[in-house]
Order: sequence, then structure tokens, then C-alpha cells
Amino acid sequence: MTPAIRLALQYVLLFGATGVSLPFAGLWLSSRGMSGAEIGALLAAPMLGRLATGPVTAVWADGFRSRRTPIALLGLAAALGYGGAGLAQDAWLRALCWFVAASAAAALIPLTDVLNLRVARRTGHSFAFPRGCGSAAFVCANVAMGALLTVAPPDVVIIWVVAASLGIGLYAWRGLPDEAVSAAGPSDGLARFRGLGRLLRDPIFMTALFAIGAVQAAHAFYYGFSAIAWKAQGLDERMTGLLWAFSVVIEIGFMWWIEPWRKRRGIGPWAMLMLGVGASVLRWSLMALAPPLWALWPLQVLHALTFAATYLAGVEIIERLTPDDSHTAGQTLNSMLAAGVLIGAATLASGPLYDAVGVGGYLAMAAMAAAGGVLALGLRRRLTV
Repeated sequence: MTPAIRLALQYVLLFGATGVSLPFAGLWLSSRGMSGAEIGALLAAPMLGRLATGPVTAVWADGFRSRRTPIALLGLAAALGYGGAGLAQDAWLRALCWFVAASAAAALIPLTDVLNLRVARRTGHSFAFPRGCGSAAFVCANVAMGALLTVAPPDVVIIWVVAASLGIGLYAWRGLPDEAVSAAGPSDGLARFRGLGRLLRDPIFMTALFAIGAVQAAHAFYYGFSAIAWKAQGLDERMTGLLWAFSVVIEIGFMWWIEPWRKRRGIGPWAMLMLGVGASVLRWSLMALAPPLWALWPLQVLHALTFAATYLAGVEIIERLTPDDSHTAGQTLNSMLAAGVLIGAATLASGPLYDAVGVGGYLAMAAMAAAGGVLALGLRRRLTV
């Protein structure tokens, strides 16, 4: 198999897991008798914890000879953690296992992205192709789990996620390209921490992190509570799966066709980030009105901009702003803030918001995206060259 196909298969496993955990974890936790605030706190804890686990994971991962080794180990750690959460009867033990599993699973995305970027640079394949295959798997997982939940108990959610995580670890061990971390071998831990510190002291880099992170974190209410809110509106799990799947089909189209066209036309990542900001403010403002089913379909189309455009723009922006020997640290910090600290804080707030005002909580997400847009304005001169 070509390196692009081998990477695509890893993304399929990775997003085959998140395609179930993101939309349906809340339903599984709710079936365990947890309230909205409790679900929000449990989901937010590993995200907030990435303030510590993210940098440590980045430095740890660059200590291996091959980039695929930490990916394999993290996949196995996620499988063990999710399995423990599924078996735990004590709420605190379940929360601890979930924290371990979700922290490991979250670290898999930036590490796989860095591997994909490095191999794409060497072989010439498009970064977006393997990543888009992952989005296709996300769609299939959405639809399959939505259908399964109409005939099976919610425990099927955690069983699926454990199996997919185990597959990630086993496949990464030998299936991923054996890309070296560095031609000179891994540097010592202190040097890697110093490189991380240089990025944290760079005001342009940090502004970019918070701008990208705010737009991505604005998905928190949607990720944690859309399935619960739609069920309260009378939409069953099958329809939830279809709505999520439809949004990701549009996302795949963006990655496979619009993104290459964007590159050919020379449209920079800053413009794509600002487009994502505008789409986010519109999408979440309208979602706060509890639109009927017919109106949800066009709103789901905007996922191509609120997620795909901002995600790809973010990866490119961070790559531009980091030196070659700091790409792992840069992408991990990006993921840590966007898919960690900021979305964790937003998820933590989303539970009480949903309990208090229902779908009105989406308005807070619109405000967060707008704040990201304000920060992004300061990056224009640096990124439009």
C-alpha cells in the first residue's frame, strides 16, 4: 500500500471511534443516571487536563525513534481506559478511567497529523486525502451507531469505542509508515522542553492558538448536547446519526475537492479561518432557536466551514509559525488548546447552560467564535503573504 493509503486506514480507525464517542457518549453517560452538569464535568475534565497532559505527551512522543510508536501505545491506553470506564460501577472510578482514555485518544489526533504532514511532504500526497478518509469513517460510524441504538442498549457505545481504540493501537504498531522523529535521532528531554517553551513565549504563535482554539471550541455545546437536545425535540437516535453523518459528508467534500482548489488558487489559511468564524457565528446563533428538522439540514452544511475549514487552516497556520524541529510541539499545543483547554471549559459550562436554558446555550458558542475572529484579525499581516 502507498503511504497515503496506510495513513488513511489509521484515520479510518481513529475517526471510527470518535464518530461514536463524540455524538453518543452523552447518551451513554445519561443512561448511567448522570445529569447534564455531571456529564459536562466528566467530558470536560480530560479536555481541561490537557493543559498538563498535552505538553507532556508532545515531549514524550518525540523521545521515540519512530513516530508510529507513541501512536500505538496511546491507542492501547485508550482501549484500556474506555474498557475500565465501561466496567466501573463507582462514579469516581468511571471518571478516572474516562480521563485516562480520553486524554490518550485526544493525543492521537495531533500525532497522526504530524506524521501525515511529514510523509505528505516527502511523498507529495495531499494531507487532506487521508484526513478526509477519516471523516468518511466518522460518517459511517454515526449512521451505524444511530441505527444500532434503536435496537440495542446504550452500552453498545462503549463496546464500539473500546474495539476501535484497540484497533488503532494494533494497526499503528506495524501498519503506519515508519517515519523517524528526526534524522539525528531523538533529542534529550530538556532540549525538547526548551523548544516547547520558545513557542509558548511567541506572541504571534499564542495569538494564533487562541484564535483557532476559540472557533473550534465553539463546537462544545453541539458535541456534548445536540443528541440529548434533539431527542427532547422528538428526534430519535437514528435521525441524530443521520444529521451528524450529513454534516461530515459535506466536510469530506470540502477536504477532497474544495481544499485542493483552495490551494491551487492560492487562497491562504487566514481567509479560511475568517470564513469559519463567520459560519460559526451564524450556525450557533440559529441553532439556539431550536430549528425544526427541515432547517437543521442546511445548518449542518455549515460544518464544512465551522470545522473543516478552520481545522485545515489551523494545521497550516501552526505549521507556518513553527520551526521544523517543533512541529510536534506546535500541533500538540494547537490540539491541546482547541480540543482541550478551551473546549473543555466550554463543555464544562455547557452542562449547566443546557440544564438552565436548553438550546439557548448555543448563543455562548456564537460569542466564543466571534472572540476567535477578533483575535484572528491580528494575524492577517503575518499570514497573508
